[in-house]
Amino acid sequence: MKSKYRFATLAIAAAMTCGNLPAATTIQSIGDALQIALQIALPATAAGMTLFYKDREGAVQFGESLLTTLGVTYALKYTVNETRPNGGAHSFPSGHTSASFSAAEFVRKRYGWEYGVPAYALATFVGYSRVESNEHYTRDVLAGAGIGILSSYLFTTPYRGWNVELEGDTKGASVHLTRHF
Repeated sequence: MKSKYRFATLAIAAAMTCGNLPAATTIQSIGDALQIALQIALPATAAGMTLFYKDREGAVQFGESLLTTLGVTYALKYTVNETRPNGGAHSFPSGHTSASFSAAEFVRKRYGWEYGVPAYALATFVGYSRVESNEHYTRDVLAGAGIGILSSYLFTTPYRGWNVELEGDTKGASVHLTRHF
């Protein structure tokens, strides 16, 4: 199987293990079921990829990034306590979206764009469906995506390939270019 299709296959398998999706006749009900499945499936797939590649370092990095994502997200949820569009509490930021984008950015940075593109597409669907189902405002989803992406970007290094790191302070800046084999 071509490597660019592995992620899609893993994501579908993970989504199928997340429970039986209810029979749906509308896009909203499909979206409601998929957003929950994908919130779990994307991180489960990212963790599964570390097992598939026997990538212990990647597993640690994913754990650090996901825990940071969830910690920041839930600290903000309970500190800000923004009302949801449907009247519920703890709207800002979107936890579904932050977890999904954390997994997508981890997969992209660790294993490359061939896995990252489908992961980002699925994470984007999660964010879109949270707004469409009246669970979050657009700002909640954008903040959740930003938290997830930034957490994984900070903690993740490429499995193999080139890595560009920027470093700077008030006295200067540097660019580090490294290659992992």
